[in-house]
Amino acid sequence: MQRLKVPKRVQVDESPTEIPKYDVAEDEEGNPSEALGHQNDDGEDKGGIRNSNVTEDQEPFMGVKVRRKASFRREYKGDYIDVRSNPYLMKILQKQGDKEVLFADKVLKFTASGKMKRRILMITDFAIYIVDPEADALKRRIALAAVERMCLSELSDNFFAIIIPTEYDVLMASTRKTEIVTVLVEAAKSASDYELEVCFSNSFEYNATAEFVKEVQFEEVEGGVKTRILKK
Repeated sequence: MQRLKVPKRVQVDESPTEIPKYDVAEDEEGNPSEALGHQNDDGEDKGGIRNSNVTEDQEPFMGVKVRRKASFRREYKGDYIDVRSNPYLMKILQKQGDKEVLFADKVLKFTASGKMKRRILMITDFAIYIVDPEADALKRRIALAAVERMCLSELSDNFFAIIIPTEYDVLMASTRKTEIVTVLVEAAKSASDYELEVCFSNSFEYNATAEFVKEVQFEEVEGGVKTRILKK
């Protein structure tokens, strides 16, 4: 039984000058991220190859999740975009008073209309930040205490939803989903002393806006996972 490794934390205490470029996330070998898997001719997503070596894992997966083989061996780095080298990101954090960056990386975010947008996802000791890297614009700040749960499938895809009952939810895709979930669970417990619920289901709903609900369906097919995002 293997434990998920705790990622390194970055202290927010300085603002170097070099600004990194933002492209689609890459895997361990430097190839473009398969955050949406492979699509068929109908535009339906077909995610990563099924992992036949299903093993139990603690906090927060407990053997329910069929995980990618690479995720068992991956070293957690935490900050994949060098936050300290980005003056705009540092300015955001210093203004809000956040002390530690627990995770930072490029992800794909799904809008209410179904479009995919490149975003920077930052998780600190107090909040979640979603930033537009092209416009250097903070799109959203979510207090950790406002997050009720996370929703994931039981298959080897890259989708995850962050459920915020007092606002509206967030659907994203990342090849580092396991690390993101682990960091959020630990950060929520440290910030508010409560256990963030992690729900596994091959069909779950989320509020794309305050009044607009969508359903995400996952189906294991030959060679991967087919994903559908449907209007309710």
